[in-house]
Amino acid sequence: MTNLNETIDNLLIDLGACRDAQIWAKGKTWKEIYNTCHRGDWLLWLFKKTNPNDLQKLTLTKGHCANTVRHLIKDEKGIKSIDAAIKFGEGVISIEQLNIASKNLYAAEIYDACIYTNNAAEIYANAAADAAANAAADADGAASGAAAGACAAAAYAASDKIQNQLLTADICRKYLPIEIWKLEYSTNY
Repeated sequence: MTNLNETIDNLLIDLGACRDAQIWAKGKTWKEIYNTCHRGDWLLWLFKKTNPNDLQKLTLTKGHCANTVRHLIKDEKGIKSIDAAIKFGEGVISIEQLNIASKNLYAAEIYDACIYTNNAAEIYANAAADAAANAAADADGAASGAAAGACAAAAYAASDKIQNQLLTADICRKYLPIEIWKLEYSTNY
């Protein structure tokens, strides 16, 4: 695990973090990033990249993040995918049951719902809901009904977007405590 007092600038670059995240995190220690990150999608992305074997914890967190826009999702498959992701994360159902519950759309990819919820509001703020859903379905192979539904729902106001980003960051800190993160990298860049 990385020293919490060292910056992780090079790790973010090596992992391919988006430019905005790199700029925001520049010069910050891992502990500062973890405690002050204002974007749940950034924390989910980093956890997925650095802890790829923690599917259950990641999926539980993804499910709770996606659940923040549940009221905006009109697609029943999206809602069932969120519920299945949370149940899988809690150990109530198996990965096979998760896949069946989401009609083989692999609800573990609900991570996309959080990303599209945050990004689509900015990109598609004035777009029709069905156009946003199509963009989500086509982007980066997003197959989850929850991702498409969340993207369609993401054309809400910018203030709601910012509030949701903060809320999902807090959800990440709740379900992915700093002690379980494995940020291993060389400081000899």
